[in-house]
Amino acid sequence: MIDEVGELLREAAARAVLPWFNQLSAEHITEKAPGDLVTVADQQAEEVIAAGLRRLAPGSVVVGEEAVAVDPRLLRRLGDAGRVWLVDPIDGTANYAAGRRPFVMMVALLAGGEPVASWILDPVAGSLVSAERGSGCWVDGVRLTSPSTMPPVGRLRGAVPLEYLPVPVRAAVEAGGDRVGAVLPGQHCAGREHWDIAAGEQDFAVFWRTLPWDHVPGTLLVRETGGVAMRLDGSPYDFTDDRSGLLVARTDAAWQEVRAALLPAG
Repeated sequence: MIDEVGELLREAAARAVLPWFNQLSAEHITEKAPGDLVTVADQQAEEVIAAGLRRLAPGSVVVGEEAVAVDPRLLRRLGDAGRVWLVDPIDGTANYAAGRRPFVMMVALLAGGEPVASWILDPVAGSLVSAERGSGCWVDGVRLTSPSTMPPVGRLRGAVPLEYLPVPVRAAVEAGGDRVGAVLPGQHCAGREHWDIAAGEQDFAVFWRTLPWDHVPGTLLVRETGGVAMRLDGSPYDFTDDRSGLLVARTDAAWQEVRAALLPAG
């Protein structure tokens, strides 16, 4: 279903996302919670994607970000034994609502509660990255490879959106920032950050919020290119665990270096 889901995302982009880009007015944008925006495009895109996924896999369950906002009980379905689709119709909604990039569209397929495939589409560029557990990761049909070497810690570059971190964690990152090559402000689009790590455009990213639709699709990409995604204490990322804090890096060695530089024990 790799190709079919990719085409479905392109269809949803053409029908519901691109037509609204730079065309939204105030009545098309609301807040689900303070600072958490949703647009008419998010809602329409999720409807198109959910309907298409159910056609592709009859009997499967769709857990979409916007549907969960209406009925949080849907989150319980992520651990179902059968096939479950996790959908983020627009990741980077604040960017999208402001008429700027990046923003992406994401889907992950779970089987028995484990991610087995994922897709991320950049609808403006028309570029698609997909991954299948144990089989690799591709951008527009070109396989991404694991890095053979990594730069020293003093040249590692990564995103850390400081405004989302609690004060003690922010202070630690600011104090350790000169130990790495660059601490970037982040793109306000988790899917793009994961994509850039998998593609080697950056080496790491730190996230505070770890909602499943934001990170399940992208962490599979990263793992399929030799990277790691772990909690700040070194435990594996488990999307059923609602703790805050996630460090993603291109390799385990880079993860360890960044953790020691920016988030030392204690």
